Amino acid sequence: MNRIKLLNCSYDTVTFDETLDWASEWIKNEKQGYIATVNVAISMMMRSNHYLQNFINNASLVVADGQPIVWASRLFALPIPERVTGVDLVEGLAVVASKEDFDVFLLGAEPEVIETVVKKLQQKYNRLKICGFHHGYFSNSETPKIVEAIKQSQAQILIVGMGVPRQENFIQENFSQLGVNLAIGVGGTFQVIAGTKRRAPLWMQQVGLEWFYRLLQEPGRLWKRYLITNSQFLFYLALEILGINIHQRRDS
Repeated sequence: MNRIKLLNCSYDTVTFDETLDWASEWIKNEKQGYIATVNVAISMMMRSNHYLQNFINNASLVVADGQPIVWASRLFALPIPERVTGVDLVEGLAVVASKEDFDVFLLGAEPEVIETVVKKLQQKYNRLKICGFHHGYFSNSETPKIVEAIKQSQAQILIVGMGVPRQENFIQENFSQLGVNLAIGVGGTFQVIAGTKRRAPLWMQQVGLEWFYRLLQEPGRLWKRYLITNSQFLFYLALEILGINIHQRRDS
């Protein structure tokens, strides 16, 4: 498995299909680990959040969940072949779990949302075994009970949608007690599947404007985050390119 380092994160150069193949083999071989999905906002958040940086560094697989990251990687020797999103991975892992008879546990979102997600996924994939689920609005004191429920479910796959960095903190702090083979944090994916949030049209995803579509839906909450993180990303990327160019000139 090849990796490319871009700014403060190393990404696996895998396609969506290769990610699913990797996940299937990982579980069949009874390994334990987690997939990290990284977009521009998460990449920048990692710079000031040591725990999030550590979580990504220790991931078994790191995929680029942002088209600007894929484009930026093409400036270097080992480009990332395509974007691999958390939303698509939930659907893809549901297909894999149905085919391979893996058990899945879902954690996150509001109670009514996660119940809707369970119904929709089981209707769409009638062989899918969801061995447990729980909403994401629980207190720290309730965490041990949730961890024990996941362990007792004997799930091979844990999908957590509680937002960054809360979902990553939950996985990192409790992973050794969860008993799962594979965990993944998927942010607001459950709301998208349930239909309470809309995903950007395909053309906006392809041209790297999905963040703008989200901004239009929640301008008050997201404008500052996207303004800061997108600007930071371009700034640090420019510095990295400049550093590479200087190094190349010195070698010539």
